[in-house]
Amino acid sequence: MASSAQPPAAAGGAGPDGGSLAGSGETFGDRSLSQGLSVLVGLGLCVTMLGLGCAVELGQLGQQLRRPVGLLLALLGQFVAMPLLAFLLALIFALDEVAAVAVLLCGCCPGGNLSNLMSVLVDGDMNLSIIMTASSTLLALFLMPLCLWIYSRHWINTAVVQLLPLGAVSLTLGSTLLPIGLGVLIRYRHPRAADLLVKISLWSLLVTLVVLFILTGTMLGPDLLAQIPASVYAIAVLMPLAGYALGYGLATVFKMPPHCRRTVSLETGCQNVQLCTAILKLTFSPELIGSMYMFPLLYALFQSAEAGLFVLAYKMYGKDSYKQDTLGEEEDTDISYKKLKEEEVADTSYGTVTTEEHNSIQMEPTQTSL
Repeated sequence: MASSAQPPAAAGGAGPDGGSLAGSGETFGDRSLSQGLSVLVGLGLCVTMLGLGCAVELGQLGQQLRRPVGLLLALLGQFVAMPLLAFLLALIFALDEVAAVAVLLCGCCPGGNLSNLMSVLVDGDMNLSIIMTASSTLLALFLMPLCLWIYSRHWINTAVVQLLPLGAVSLTLGSTLLPIGLGVLIRYRHPRAADLLVKISLWSLLVTLVVLFILTGTMLGPDLLAQIPASVYAIAVLMPLAGYALGYGLATVFKMPPHCRRTVSLETGCQNVQLCTAILKLTFSPELIGSMYMFPLLYALFQSAEAGLFVLAYKMYGKDSYKQDTLGEEEDTDISYKKLKEEEVADTSYGTVTTEEHNSIQMEPTQTSL
């Protein structure tokens, strides 16, 4: 165990700000609020997963399994596109091993509940959104450790990757199955209670993130912004934005309708940051991970802001075209109805003329006989 205590210090000093990261990690670990923060993260994750399970209906799940487009999109978006994107960004910005592992963890996470809320605001396909979130969460049990193992090979000779607890990651993911299964059961037995729990889980997501920002900022001290490299902030901005673009492009390749493209876009870019935070907090020592514990929180901040801009742009520009398409369908129906009424009127007038002509024909022989 004595030999394992030395690598974290080496890991902290490997990056450009390695010394400060290690120092912040020690401060972070010595704080009494650290244990309470771990409990908060665990509870928040359980509530989020419970709400996700409550949003899944067995009938819809069966339909999606018979036509597994949502499952395929979740597989390609969350475990092909996003991990590769995180890996490339870590290489382009030349991150040290600690920051790279934090970015990879976030990129390999399944979809988050934020995408379900945003899909409602952009008139997306809610069934597709929920199925993609649920299926990516289940697939993460096997694919997330695999993706981490594949993409961390570039930093294999560093201490933090050698200590990467893939077993603990799998255990944390496995622990999420119980609240998901309980939520599915509640949806099946008590639909009204399930609807209430879904709303509670969405609010808990917001509250948990705000509390994590406040507590983590307090525990890490006022030098937090200086300790995190600018490249990490750049990745936190670019990664969700690129994820939204990749998701939209993926849905376009599958020739999906516009409302489904918006849904897949949000599902791909919105990661389960609560799960990423829980893994970083529960599986890595504070001295090892340092201020990179903040990366999923930064990602949550920017993914929410960018998704909000997405929704705002849709409300300002896309909503009108969506209404026009809907009205166009109604106008087509009205035009068909008007044509039908006109034909009925024409038929009636034609019958009247025929009757008058028939009467006039009957009258002509009478005049001749006189």
